[in-house]
Amino acid sequence: MTIILKNKETLKYDDFFFRCCIGKGGLIKKKIEGDKKTPIGLFSIGNLYYRKDRNSKPFTKLKCIPITKNMGWCDDVKNKKFYNKLIKVNRNIRHEKLFRKDNKYDLIIPINYNSHNRKLGQGSAIFLHLTKNFRPTSGCVALKKKDFLILIKLINRKTKIKLT
Repeated sequence: MTIILKNKETLKYDDFFFRCCIGKGGLIKKKIEGDKKTPIGLFSIGNLYYRKDRNSKPFTKLKCIPITKNMGWCDDVKNKKFYNKLIKVNRNIRHEKLFRKDNKYDLIIPINYNSHNRKLGQGSAIFLHLTKNFRPTSGCVALKKKDFLILIKLINRKTKIKLT
């Protein structure tokens, strides 16, 4: 089954509807790093990463990986080797920190956008993550924690997400 973005503030999965928020700039076909837009397309999803100091291991069919202090997601448009990949935090590589003070990344699932034949500068670190206030994201899709926890009970590693 597929998670479908019905409009800029609603995700649908099966008979479930979840309020969400997307990138500040809306949806776009040709994403550019830093444009604050959510990419359009049908994408697979990655593993579930979670802060085990703030959450117990979530109930899901996805593989669960605890987030550690040295985990980052490379958004360095000059780094062909690691661009749009999980990395060990390195001061020489621009990255999105996964171990954050706020709660946005307490639970995250990478959306596999620009992750197979990666193109430098065409967008990285597009996640399903948490929100408390539904403010627009930098390109991700965000849900309230209670809805995220429901969604991850329903989906599996074959689930896709359709952003249109």
